[in-house]
Amino acid sequence: MSTKLVIESSWCKKCGICREYCPKKVLEINEAGVYLIDESKCILCGLCELRCPDYAIYIEENID
Repeated sequence: MSTKLVIESSWCKKCGICREYCPKKVLEINEAGVYLIDESKCILCGLCELRCPDYAIYIEENID
């Protein structure tokens, strides 16, 4: 099973809430929306997913 952070940029309103709650500070925002600056440092805790009011960021689990 693999787990990854998924970002739906078209849903992102660039509010910055996810970035503020990220304990590892691996999220950043530009004109296109939120993006992951260092995937290797993301601990997939899900705090960004819990706080995003637009459901633009979430943890996805794939069963391989």
